[in-house]
Amino acid sequence: MSDNSAYRRPEDTELRARLDDLQWHVTQEAGTERAFTGIYWDNHDDGVFRCVVCGAPLFESDDKYDSGTGWPSFSRPVSPRAVEERVDRSYGMSRTEVVCASCGAHLGHVFPDGPPETGLRYCMNSASLDLEPARSEIDPAEQHDESTAD
Repeated sequence: MSDNSAYRRPEDTELRARLDDLQWHVTQEAGTERAFTGIYWDNHDDGVFRCVVCGAPLFESDDKYDSGTGWPSFSRPVSPRAVEERVDRSYGMSRTEVVCASCGAHLGHVFPDGPPETGLRYCMNSASLDLEPARSEIDPAEQHDESTAD
């Protein structure tokens, strides 16, 4: 896992209290949600998809596309260091598992059948993600009035 102290895996007691059963199963037990059931598979909102466990940024909505699989799919992570890939030989298959580089949470798998620009399909579980919406407006409290600047 990456050495990013800003994003860490909370203790089990805190995590159990915060995550629902499906989120726990997916992120901590390498589970998979059923296709076409997650909240993000057909979501088209702008923003950054973060790890539901530690909050680390993982994927941008600009890289999300409809793969027709029923899971949110992305052509690339927000940065190459945002995720780690591991060999997954479960269920008699050989796949590439994708985990959060900051906390090790299971996110999904990556497949070599994505769009032309990368050729990759990061097939993620909605239960492992939390969408931080893009800011559509500047908060008035954060605006800087240039006319009063010295």
